[in-house]
Amino acid sequence: MTLATTPDFALHEPTLVIIPWHDDVVDAIGFDPRSHYVELFWLNVLGPTATWLLRRMVTGLDEYPGGYELDLAQTAGALGLTFTQGASNPFARSVHRCIMFGGAQPVSGGLAVRRKLPPVSARQLARMPEYLQGTHDAWRRTGATDAEHELQRARLFVDAMRAAGDPPEAVERQLLGLGISPAAAMAAASWLSAA
Repeated sequence: MTLATTPDFALHEPTLVIIPWHDDVVDAIGFDPRSHYVELFWLNVLGPTATWLLRRMVTGLDEYPGGYELDLAQTAGALGLTFTQGASNPFARSVHRCIMFGGAQPVSGGLAVRRKLPPVSARQLARMPEYLQGTHDAWRRTGATDAEHELQRARLFVDAMRAAGDPPEAVERQLLGLGISPAAAMAAASWLSAA
């Protein structure tokens, strides 16, 4: 599918094809739309209906990783809305908010949807209430500590795998299987090959 060129993304069909939007950078550092981070910080940017819509589209991609058809009337009803064709109804506006704020992008025949959202931008953060700005600042400080802890955990697993005789080329894949983040798994695997 190619990127759609029309800025007006009206919903004229009863279904919409949803495919994954692959972005190596955001996929490595981003947050699942169903995460606590998105609920705390992206909700303020996207709005509640667009956030729930994005969560539902990503849940569909969990079941159908290559893409699927989203029934618009059924999805709108599940979100407490009605679906009418066109671009000027609450459901269509939620789709537009997903596009406008980078959670999805139009492609010919449907939408490419991010499976991970990036951290909110400084501009978005500056528009949030002060208590959310403070919460984000605290999260960011804690997040660095969590990343260091995860890297230490990954290195412990690497030591155990090396002691068990696991081949170095399998270590990163095994770390990912244990729930270690891609960034920490890659760093720990690099640490192993440098040792």
